[in-house]
This record gives sequence, C-alpha cells and structure tokens, in this order.
Amino acid sequence: MDTPLTYKGLPLVRNDNELYYGNPNEKVIIYMRVLSTKQVGDRTVSDKIHVSLISTDTSLSPVERMKKQGVKNGLYSALDVGAVWLQSELGK
Repeated sequence: MDTPLTYKGLPLVRNDNELYYGNPNEKVIIYMRVLSTKQVGDRTVSDKIHVSLISTDTSLSPVERMKKQGVKNGLYSALDVGAVWLQSELGK
C-alpha cells in the first residue's frame, strides 16, 4: 500500500489539476486548482494556483462554504498560505 502524501502533517491529495489539503473530517480544508503551468528545464511545473479555504459542511451552499480565496505563484506558496489559513481557522 502506498504511503499517503502529507504536508506539515496533513493529507495532500492530487487529482489532475486539483489538490485537496487537510483532514476532510475537520470543519475546513484547502482546495487548490492549478490555473497554469510552465516549463522548467524538461519538467512542467505548477505556476499560478487558485487557493480556497472551504467548509466541509455540505449542507451549506457553495458560496457559504467559501471562507477565503486567492491566487498564488507556485505550489509551495499555495501550500504555505493554505497551511496558515487551516491553522488559523482550526485554532478558533
């Protein structure tokens, strides 16, 4: 069995251009969508990423579920801000 990918101790799941970060059993998770990519040498890497802090409460409308959102350059920046948002929201 494969070991799940984590970042700062929380699950990180990728499906094509979508990434989910955080524990789905908590009240919020981070949803990221790769908006563009760029070539770095012979590799294609994520460039612009839309980051959203969303509620896991499916009884809310999509608009009500959205807590914060923004666009970051690069996966590291997106994960870093997502980790801060999660920590802040879950610490409440």
